[in-house]
Amino acid sequence: MAAKKTRRQKPRAAPGRFHPLAVVESKAVGAGTRVWAFAHVMKGARVGAGCNLGEGVFVESGVVIGDEVTVKNGVALYAGVTVDDEAFLGPHAVFTNDLRPRSGRWKRPPAKLAPTRIGRGATVGANATVVCGHAVGAYAMIAAGAVVTKDVPPYALVAGVPARRIGFVCACGERLAATLRCACGLRYRRASAGLTPAAAR
Repeated sequence: MAAKKTRRQKPRAAPGRFHPLAVVESKAVGAGTRVWAFAHVMKGARVGAGCNLGEGVFVESGVVIGDEVTVKNGVALYAGVTVDDEAFLGPHAVFTNDLRPRSGRWKRPPAKLAPTRIGRGATVGANATVVCGHAVGAYAMIAAGAVVTKDVPPYALVAGVPARRIGFVCACGERLAATLRCACGLRYRRASAGLTPAAAR
């Protein structure tokens, strides 16, 4: 009697949650968050609700990710990185947590790691690097390939190596003209080095 042929099944995402090839050790992952193939979320990491973690994403213990955050393929987040709600981390964006990394006997203890914070709604473009110890303000936008070596003000658009401000962006993502008014209807005013929404008239 001929043996039955078995049909090869394609990997399927678990209902609304984790791909079968993902490793999710953390119990602190919010409702509706999707974790795709070959991603690894370590025990001790916190991931909010409604997030999307792409293929090959690594989230180390001590990382905090808010709600509705998108982390595209190949991003690694190390202890000390905090990502606020609705932020977008582009493919292969780079984050560090040690300004003077060493191994062996000169390796620094976790207490000496430098934290990084990505503000609410901020965008870190593909292949951009955020050097540790800095904050990226709310709704700021970091261009692809930029290297951030200092704090980025809210709503600032930065580009280059090292990254420098070349303008401002609206919360919707469009670049703002000198009037600080966006076609979407939002208006802004200067606040220190960044912007803040202007009160509706």
